[in-house]
Amino acid sequence: MTRIIAIDTTGQFGSLALLEDQATVEELLLESPDGFAHVLFPQLERLMQRHGWRPETVAGYVAAAGPGSFTGVRVGLAAVKGLAEATGAKAAAVSNLQAMASYGSAPLRAPFCDARRGEIYGALYDSALSRHGHETVAPFPAWRAHLPAGAELLTPDPSIFQVEATPTPRALAAAIGRLGAARLVDPVQLDANYVRRSDAELNWTDR
Repeated sequence: MTRIIAIDTTGQFGSLALLEDQATVEELLLESPDGFAHVLFPQLERLMQRHGWRPETVAGYVAAAGPGSFTGVRVGLAAVKGLAEATGAKAAAVSNLQAMASYGSAPLRAPFCDARRGEIYGALYDSALSRHGHETVAPFPAWRAHLPAGAELLTPDPSIFQVEATPTPRALAAAIGRLGAARLVDPVQLDANYVRRSDAELNWTDR
């Protein structure tokens, strides 16, 4: 029996999931426009108590690595690293876009989400969830124009972009946990997947 806890705090909507041998025990959608640092651990504690899970029974912790909010990405990764190190468990980090691609059905899948500033985060994956090229941030029309014919669009917000696309759930933690279960490593090896540079970096470069 392998127990995994998965955490996504990369956007306004986040999620937590408990998985046992790849099956979802429970997935909890969270919404916190002010960030997740103050709600993550109380919510996780209640979720674990509800199912009688103890920290020492968890084999691995998986975080959403982004792209998304810089602060949100850091909160999730720090939480997973801390929990794994405190309990001697392993950890993994999984791209949100790859998790979104897992909900597709076409040979080529193009997950994307709002990156604000008139841009999207997007990528191209195949049915084995192998990435083709880099994840990117770009205006939606420009990104879409370079996609291969027949690529399936996937997004949590089809109406925002006024396109026909496969809707993906806002709660991605369970998908992130399933993908990360096979990639568990020493938590010190985890890294973020920002895609876009932070405002601080951009402002420093512009000086």
